[in-house]
Amino acid sequence: MSMRILMAGVSGFLGTRLVDRLTADGHQVTRLVRRAPRTPDERQWNPSAAQLDPAVVADADAVVNLAGAGVGDKRWNDEYRRVIRSSRVDTSTTLAITIAGMSAADRPTVLLNASAVGWYGNTGDRVVEEDSPAGEGFLADVCRVWEAATRPAEDADVRVVRLRTGLPLHRDGGLLKPQLLPFRLGIAGRLGSGRQWLPWISMRDWLDAVALLLARDDLAGPVNVVGPNPVTNAEFTRELARELHRPAIIPIPAVALKIALGGFAHEALTSTRVLPGVLTKAGFTWTHPHLPTALHAALTE
Repeated sequence: MSMRILMAGVSGFLGTRLVDRLTADGHQVTRLVRRAPRTPDERQWNPSAAQLDPAVVADADAVVNLAGAGVGDKRWNDEYRRVIRSSRVDTSTTLAITIAGMSAADRPTVLLNASAVGWYGNTGDRVVEEDSPAGEGFLADVCRVWEAATRPAEDADVRVVRLRTGLPLHRDGGLLKPQLLPFRLGIAGRLGSGRQWLPWISMRDWLDAVALLLARDDLAGPVNVVGPNPVTNAEFTRELARELHRPAIIPIPAVALKIALGGFAHEALTSTRVLPGVLTKAGFTWTHPHLPTALHAALTE
């Protein structure tokens, strides 16, 4: 069934691809932008000032919020930590409060709001699913307030899905893009010990999962949007090197990461062994359940 979807975060790594997918599926997507609108499918808002016209939301059957500054885009200092947090909390709060303040007849039926597997913090070798508590650390704290910001919409009886996204694989961004050049030059290797778990997912499976969560009115709450077979960083390194036909024999010590990445180094070395409990129970079928085929698709499709 075709839906009218209001979407924030449309220009990001995931947002651009999701707009294309939803449009191809026959949905009508209206884009929330902070600048003056340039096309008929754009509407302006200012989440930093909590400004959003309820009439814009009233035109939508569903709202998707993927807004948030990239966690790996810059070195982390106190200022950028504030940007990471506010870019997520301000947008989620503005949408949720606007939705909650509308009449029941005008509210969208569902809010899909981004979150992240950072919720769980460092789990080591321990497996976690959606019912596991929040962990410790900066990203876990961000995820806690990020998800809490959607509560007004949930209290107004709107179905809220919190997308605890892992590491979507695509050559143009995310985890994969910054690794391709050093791997192709043969100067790459595992990060730190390599024993940390990576909750990856192919881009196609991420898009398919979001489409499912939009359509299934029986699914709500946190959903781990990850593949069913997480791997360690050492395994990921071996598979990527094999796919690129390059060696990967130069490990990157933890101390070098801390020099290069600053505060983000801690997160790059975090082990998060996450399983997609909700998606599995919902009968979701992964196109790329295993890393080798997911990497091949990420580099060729």
